[in-house]
Amino acid sequence: EAGRITSRTRRNALPAAGPVKTEAPAALKQLDDTLNDSVGVHQRSDVPYGMFFSGGIDSSVLLAMMTRLNDRPVKALTAGFSGTSAHDERQHARLVATASGADHIEVDFTEDDFWTLLPKVAAAVDDATADYAVLPTYKLAARARKEGLKVVLSGEGGDELFAGYGRYRHACRPWPFMRPMRRRGIFDGLDILRNSPAGWRDGIASAETAARLPGRSRLQIAQATDCADWLPADLLGKLDRCLMAHGVEGRVPFLDEAMADFAVGLPDHLKIHRRRGKWLLRRWLETALPEAKPFARKRGFTVPVGEWISRDSVRLAEKLAMQPGIAEICRPGAVESLFKSLHSSSDKHLGKAAWTLLFYGLWHNANILGRPSDANVLDSL
Repeated sequence: EAGRITSRTRRNALPAAGPVKTEAPAALKQLDDTLNDSVGVHQRSDVPYGMFFSGGIDSSVLLAMMTRLNDRPVKALTAGFSGTSAHDERQHARLVATASGADHIEVDFTEDDFWTLLPKVAAAVDDATADYAVLPTYKLAARARKEGLKVVLSGEGGDELFAGYGRYRHACRPWPFMRPMRRRGIFDGLDILRNSPAGWRDGIASAETAARLPGRSRLQIAQATDCADWLPADLLGKLDRCLMAHGVEGRVPFLDEAMADFAVGLPDHLKIHRRRGKWLLRRWLETALPEAKPFARKRGFTVPVGEWISRDSVRLAEKLAMQPGIAEICRPGAVESLFKSLHSSSDKHLGKAAWTLLFYGLWHNANILGRPSDANVLDSL
């Protein structure tokens, strides 16, 4: 009124109460109804749409439901990495896509893509990120645009709402065996930063405190923490920036309001059962699309950035260490030592730290210094 905001109404993203008592048969029926509604609403469009498909639990659930709701084959895009030690998801994804009758499109992300696309990706995401999944997501988005898709459905939120992360199992252990989530920083113990950021975990701690509502289980508190911090600060920003860089809209049916109310309110034993997360989703998928093999042990998703960086680590080290954004916060000699050690070390922690520094250096060049991002990595530096 009169140019002033006089009141605000905000809907809580997650239910505030503790778990709701229910048994598996009733929960499976409610899950089916909720998925049917959410996926149906999110694929509602007057332009062509498809999905990102890894062959994992979340994307297989979406594919199964989209197959049910569509008369035409679903366009499903899968990324893979040829010629590296990284686990390639395409073979399993191909089998599942074939079983569902999907129009399966495989996108190979190569080492050459890494060196040529990374500066463009760093410029496009406009927030510095340590998530190497931006790389295949960016190329998948480009392929989606080429295929004429204007909307892409993706499985973000499935791990958070149905308890898929291993850290949730640790959070549910009885004291003193429980462990706080993301307790270790990427640069902890490496002596690279000029000043140790003692408060780097403050945002996570604040989200944990806000999540501790009366009646919530430890698992619900961990889930609510990730929904307040991890999802918006990493996964959803990554998906949005990479897709919108190519003019494609991203939609996430697992984060529908009704789905969030249902999933977070489930009893803990329907989320984590016999040390497996996403138990109810797996049970549903076992019937809806058994070719997905939802109870088989699967390897986690990874991008071989450490492997690629190590192949030209000496030149990278010299160039990156002197970048203004890196030199401001890091000791150049320590940066060079880290990169040069990648040749003789298989420590994934070192590879993640090197990747983070490289991305930050390129991001700073593009977004702070305003330098062009159309050259390859070494020329950009």
